[in-house]
Amino acid sequence: MNKKSLFWLFALVLVLSAFLAACGDDDASSESGSEGEGAEGAAEGEPQKGGTLVYGLDAPPEGLYSSAFYGIATDFEVIELFDEALINYNENLEPEPNVASWETEDNKVFNFTFEEGVKWHNGEELTVNDWVFALETIADPDYDGPRYANVQTIEGAEAYRSGDADSISGIEVVSDYEINITFDEARVNNLTNLWAYPLPESVLGDVPVAEMSASEWVRSTPIGIGPFKVDKIVPGESVEFSKFDEYWNGDVNLDKIVLRVIDNSSVVGALQNNDIDMISLQPVSGPEVEPLENVEIRTYPGLTYYYVGFKLGKFDNESQTITEELPKYQSKELRQAMMYALNRQEWVDAFFFGYADVVNKPVPSAHWNSADDGELIQYEYDPEKSKQMLDEAGYVDTNDDGFREDPNGDEFVVKFSHYATGNPTFESRAQAIAQYFEAVGLRSEVEMVEVNLYYDMVEKDDASIETFFGGWGTGTDPDPSGLWKADQLWNYPRYNNPEADQLLDDALDIEIVGTDQEKRKELYVEWQKIVNEELPMLYIAELEEIKALNTRVGGVEYDVSGQNSPAEWFVTE
Repeated sequence: MNKKSLFWLFALVLVLSAFLAACGDDDASSESGSEGEGAEGAAEGEPQKGGTLVYGLDAPPEGLYSSAFYGIATDFEVIELFDEALINYNENLEPEPNVASWETEDNKVFNFTFEEGVKWHNGEELTVNDWVFALETIADPDYDGPRYANVQTIEGAEAYRSGDADSISGIEVVSDYEINITFDEARVNNLTNLWAYPLPESVLGDVPVAEMSASEWVRSTPIGIGPFKVDKIVPGESVEFSKFDEYWNGDVNLDKIVLRVIDNSSVVGALQNNDIDMISLQPVSGPEVEPLENVEIRTYPGLTYYYVGFKLGKFDNESQTITEELPKYQSKELRQAMMYALNRQEWVDAFFFGYADVVNKPVPSAHWNSADDGELIQYEYDPEKSKQMLDEAGYVDTNDDGFREDPNGDEFVVKFSHYATGNPTFESRAQAIAQYFEAVGLRSEVEMVEVNLYYDMVEKDDASIETFFGGWGTGTDPDPSGLWKADQLWNYPRYNNPEADQLLDDALDIEIVGTDQEKRKELYVEWQKIVNEELPMLYIAELEEIKALNTRVGGVEYDVSGQNSPAEWFVTE
């Protein structure tokens, strides 16, 4: 039971920094001896049985407690306490069997075998039919979640989604515990891209797909196959879990876990007073938590980056296409000038407290396909160059008010949106970005939007969102297609570049790259060079993950793949 589960979207998960408890929203450095890949929790010795662990969240979940429907990382933090994926990932981000093992000879047809006797929390046995149910739900035309990218490459998924077929032809059920899945073509990452969470058909089978995300089985009484089951949910406040006695994968140490939502301003006090045992820490809290004798801060390599995005178009999720181009930020020269205007190092130092590094591409450095900075434009802070580029692009002050008009002589205002939570630094850092733009003559306005509303507005291309702050956590296979290709919902800037899309396709094509990781990297580097030059978003920083653990907590392990199973956690008193 030493497997690590990783954030999945392919896995790719939205990380609005307030939500990514593992990354906080900033960055923090740890004291000597308080970090270490694979290191165990603060308590030492043999695991103890029993007791209750209090798990903290510093922002309320949205309340979509289903692997198929969640969109923010706080919801995932709840889910991973009671559910598990069929496949796990090790510290090298390599897939390992969990409930399912697999074989393939050609990376197109995969045979999966399930463990027998795995029980859902309602007592029903997990079978491959629950996985088929999940895959068909995600491919259903009425599905309103963000996971279709993890299903669409199965042979027949497109026909099923369009209503031209009653089933997905690439799915063949052999028995309750064996299934064959055929993809539309051989790709290097077919396995790591495949959605690997089943759904309980026994409780959701009669719920119309269009109504699932609002159903009680997602919002208030979710079930999974993990070591703890959900007993009670108080929306926005708490979730209570108890040990699942029929857990399939060995002993469970704790009797209970109580998850509590803590206002960000109260986190340090809650840790100091032993009110919570573990929490993903915001970097702003790091300096206050470090001196606490009853708390250990631990960091581990992150797979998260933050950015300022531009809305370049609008997306139709039904047709999976960008249907409209928005003109305001189409100028590459404008976007580059705005990048040179940002003193990113100063900003990172001020708001991430040493737990982040400036980044120039949307692939975290911890991934094998990350381009070397020497291959990319660095965009060192240079306000004079920014001003010159704006002048040359036609953004000049025509009325002597101190701010630039657009090339047509019309007023130009950078409308910058940022999500609002209890974190007191968010508005300050948003204003700091706006001030960098104003320093080169670009009038700027900041709008702080309640975080759950913000996520919905960005995804639906609300007209009030023009530039926006966001973050992404990448998954096991670092292929960025699900966040960047023109046919993907989570391509929030609505970036549309066929050449860039083709590079991403080629990097997965067995006929082109075989299984040669270096050939894949060459193509990914070429792609990074394009998006580094074109800047559909301004890349800001990549983060470490930060956790705070009470010294009574043991058995917790972290590495780049995330945390180990909560079945292994324990408390000493």
